[in-house]
Amino acid sequence: MRLSGLDRTLAALACLAGLVGVALSAAAAHIPGADSLKTAAQFLLFHAPAILALVGFGAAGLARAGLARAAAGLLVLGLVLFCGDLAVRTWLQHPLFPMAAPTGGFALMGGWLVGILGALVPARPGA
Repeated sequence: MRLSGLDRTLAALACLAGLVGVALSAAAAHIPGADSLKTAAQFLLFHAPAILALVGFGAAGLARAGLARAAAGLLVLGLVLFCGDLAVRTWLQHPLFPMAAPTGGFALMGGWLVGILGALVPARPGA
C-alpha cells in the first residue's frame, strides 16, 4: 500500500485535528463557560480517526480511492470551518465569517455522505 501526497496530507491534517482537539479539551477544562470549545474539541477528536480510516481504506483499495479522498477532504474542510468558528467566537467574540459554522456542518455531513458512497461503490480492480 502506497500513500499519495494527497493521502499523506490528509493523514497529517487528521493528526493535527487530534492534536488541536486535545489542546481545546484542555483549554475547555480550564475556561469557565467554554462549552463551545468543548464541542469543537469533541468534533475534532471524533473526526480525526474517521479521516485516517478513509485515507487508509482508499489507499488499501478497500474503498474507491477518489471517493475516500473526497470524503476525507470534506471532513477536513468542515472541521476547519465549524471548529474554527467555535474557537474564534470563544476567544475573539466574533464569528470566523458569517455562516462559517453552518457551512462547516454541511461540509461534515457531505463528507459522511460521500464516505457512504465510498463504502458502497466497489473499488476498481487493481486501483
